[in-house]
Amino acid sequence: MENYMKLEVPAKSCNESFVRAAVAAFSVQLDLSVEEMSDIKTAVSEAVTNSIVHGYANMKGVVKIVCKVIDSVFEIEVTDFGVGIEDIGQAMQPLYTSRPDYERSGMGFTVMQTFMDELYVESGPGEGTTVRMRKRIGG
Repeated sequence: MENYMKLEVPAKSCNESFVRAAVAAFSVQLDLSVEEMSDIKTAVSEAVTNSIVHGYANMKGVVKIVCKVIDSVFEIEVTDFGVGIEDIGQAMQPLYTSRPDYERSGMGFTVMQTFMDELYVESGPGEGTTVRMRKRIGG
């Protein structure tokens, strides 16, 4: 089975919960466990929040979400067209944050890695960022 959905929303924090709910609704076709659903929702929340807070840093923009179901694999791609990440390796280190003025812990990528089976980040300064995550469902 192969299926997909695309969603694009303004980079506003009020849209994070909407995206999380939309992705969860799309993912139910895989007959997820409660834990798998929670993992996906948490990872999506982190990726979208990163796009809004770090990608756009109070600028206007959009966040694009693409979800795919390929057999028993759920893939989520979250893209922003914001400032990009200068050093992806550094950004993925636990507790690193590019926004120390925020009361955030700098654990976004760590959370995504913990709850998903695969995590890929593509970015460059001024080029925006794409986060691609995959989770094998049921085992």
